[in-house]
Amino acid sequence: MSPQTAPITLADIQNPLRPRLEQVQRELRRIVEADFGLITEVNSHLFQMQGKMFRPTLLLLAEEATGGLDQRTTVLGAVTELIHLATLVHDDSVDHSVLRRGMPTINSLFSHQVSVIMGDYLYSRAPTAPAGPDDLEPLRVLSRVTNEMTVGEMRQLLAHDPLEFSEEQYDLLIRAKTASLVSGACEIGALRAAPEEREALRSFGEALGMAFQIVDDLLDYTEDASVTGKPFGSDLREHKVTLPLLAALPKMEDAERRQVARLLHTPEPSDAQIAEVILAVGRVGGLEYARERALHLAQQAEGELDLLSPSAARDALRASITYVIDRRS
Repeated sequence: MSPQTAPITLADIQNPLRPRLEQVQRELRRIVEADFGLITEVNSHLFQMQGKMFRPTLLLLAEEATGGLDQRTTVLGAVTELIHLATLVHDDSVDHSVLRRGMPTINSLFSHQVSVIMGDYLYSRAPTAPAGPDDLEPLRVLSRVTNEMTVGEMRQLLAHDPLEFSEEQYDLLIRAKTASLVSGACEIGALRAAPEEREALRSFGEALGMAFQIVDDLLDYTEDASVTGKPFGSDLREHKVTLPLLAALPKMEDAERRQVARLLHTPEPSDAQIAEVILAVGRVGGLEYARERALHLAQQAEGELDLLSPSAARDALRASITYVIDRRS
């Protein structure tokens, strides 16, 4: 990747797209609007928790980079973000998470029942948004993506013994749970492009999405709640084995492996237990290994962009790789 003299923020990438992203946001609110008090109340909280519109940003950039401006794109960007929100609501309920981006989750503020049903409501609204005669292809992509994400969630639930979880299984999980929607967003943006450009952007999104998740898993080991908006060591607290720990386990001493096993079999691990495991993971190079894997995937993503013609949008897609690798939240 090209060296940068200053950090690239998502705001830097989004600034040229700001009017279109605001339209995406308006479409999103329109799609989920309902004349039902509880849904309105939950929606109000949900929009306060909403993320940074990363996936719609990639969709819009993919469209501009392939020269395929389409009036449906802002609606499809809203649908992509809607699916992302639905997965977060369901994930928080499954994981019994209490914080998301520093705010109470839907399940902690309302109930797990409300959270599950609200996630279902958001999913159910997605197919109703596109309404034109050419909307079957993006719906096919989104249907494939939501299926992959659901299978990914099941993979995680079936990982009964975290210590037996392999790096291959981890790759399958993050490809399904995270990379599939990032890839789908990029592919939808390129639906009017030549087949080879569409495939390049799909592959770009998959590699970028996997790098994004690995960096996210690293942040759980390296940043505190004031930066990430979620509790320190939350993956370990929830007994999730991610790439830093996977890479570290074979290199740990027996005593350190026993520490890990105790933590993973303790219903509510203490901060001290979590801190000990994080130190051990860092000592044996688990963090460095995960960082190298993220960088390798970033290079793969960048290589896919070489197929596109030079443009400001292609440059912005390339900048999004640097943002993903260098982000701290």
